[in-house]
Amino acid sequence: MTAMAEWMGKLTPPAGRFALVASQFNGFIVDRLIDGARGGLSAHGVADENIDIVRVPGALELPLVADRLACSGSYVAVICLGTIIKGDTDHYDVVVHQSARGIADAAIRSGIPVMNAVLTTHTLEQAIHRAGAKSGNKGYEVAGAAIEMVNLLSQLPGKKS
Repeated sequence: MTAMAEWMGKLTPPAGRFALVASQFNGFIVDRLIDGARGGLSAHGVADENIDIVRVPGALELPLVADRLACSGSYVAVICLGTIIKGDTDHYDVVVHQSARGIADAAIRSGIPVMNAVLTTHTLEQAIHRAGAKSGNKGYEVAGAAIEMVNLLSQLPGKKS
């Protein structure tokens, strides 16, 4: 009987550059996510000189820039950072769904990890907590997941980016 194959990404620093694509909207929250992502990459051995930051106006602009960077061949992963806080209109739902879909599409199209660290919260307080106050820092968490995904994809058969 043949053994079942099992793959899993590791938290060892991969060769290559990482891009952080950050929304300027709700910038005081997003700056915390940037710090968290940089800290997460650094904690796992990624040097600062291997991290680029690109700022876009808002969450709806994240997918276009993420796709451009991911398809450029210059990065092993792209991490999208933003904060969408629910207001009184349906605009929240549109922005949440379209930004998430575009980020996922960029990953599929490029074949590299394009990570979604866009906070979607009902209140400013929830966003503050998820950006480092009480609930950890989602930027830090997604940075670790990006490293794991780069390492996992390097092991799997199929398309190499």
